[in-house]
Amino acid sequence: MILATPGPVEIPDFVKQSFLGETIHHRTPEFKAILKGALERWKRLTGLPYGVFLASSGTGGMESAVINGVKKGALTINAGKFGERWGKICSAHGIPFEELKYPWDTPANPDEVVEKVKTGKFDSLFIQISESAGGLRHPVEEIARRVKEVNPEILVVADGITALGVEKIDTSNIDIIIGGSQKAFMLPAGLAMLGVSQFGKERIGKGRGFYFNLAVELKKQEEGTTAFTPAVNHIIALNLVLEKLEKMGLENHYAFTAHRHRALMEAVKELGLAIYPKAPAKSMVAIELENAEKVRKILKEKYQILVAGGQDHLKGRLIRINNMGIVTPDRLVYIVNSLELALVESGHLPSYTGKGVITLSQHLF
Repeated sequence: MILATPGPVEIPDFVKQSFLGETIHHRTPEFKAILKGALERWKRLTGLPYGVFLASSGTGGMESAVINGVKKGALTINAGKFGERWGKICSAHGIPFEELKYPWDTPANPDEVVEKVKTGKFDSLFIQISESAGGLRHPVEEIARRVKEVNPEILVVADGITALGVEKIDTSNIDIIIGGSQKAFMLPAGLAMLGVSQFGKERIGKGRGFYFNLAVELKKQEEGTTAFTPAVNHIIALNLVLEKLEKMGLENHYAFTAHRHRALMEAVKELGLAIYPKAPAKSMVAIELENAEKVRKILKEKYQILVAGGQDHLKGRLIRINNMGIVTPDRLVYIVNSLELALVESGHLPSYTGKGVITLSQHLF
């Protein structure tokens, strides 16, 4: 089965092999060296001076940022299931928040965000970079820059779970950025990774909570250890992935990911399909299609390809195809060819012409 969902993504063989090796005890010099190496590589990737790893899903990283970062009130951006999650986390902890809500295909409006910040009710802003519920890209860098111009003391927290490792992100105005292991870093789920700015570290102060106390973990991990038992094998594998990406050249990796995304988008359009979001994220291609579940079923059962569908009001109307990690051209050719065949078999296209693969190849090669 080809796992073409936007998380979890397919795990390459070299990552699988690392999990088959001997487990290193987390209180040894050997693991300390690996942890410090992974953190240094993570900091270079995020462009932020501090890093911390948590044995949790990305949602644990989101929760830790909320409980450690908000002192007064939070402004949250909701344009999908994951933006909605910021408000649910605030509610669970009794943290005052206000939500700016957008349709799932529509990016946040920087002017509206700035006007909310000007009210002075909020000391923290929470937003997705790539909202994967609809394959949407928010203009996070512009929003972060403009809110910092209005209030330099506002904490800007960005969920980069489906953006980090996909594209270069300008973090010069971002204070906490969150990643997840099962996305572009091609690991199993279970590791949240955070990049933290100097201002972010100062805002965290002594931290809050017990397990998710970021102050405690930041201090410990700067020393090359952890407050609690870490996800040892995940960190070993992450270090290998980051090392591989650096050898490939991050700029080269980002450029090919963007090139592959453009090729896939053009192939999808050539098949007469509509791209769902107004501002597509590079991490996936989200296609709006009536009776999408029929196409997904054919792809899974006949062609052994698993793609993601829609959620909530988009259930049965969306197909989301992954573009994170190392997706080889031959794999993408097979996915696009199978998609066209499934569209014919489901009655969405009258006949097979191969135009999807032709267009993909023209742009990809």
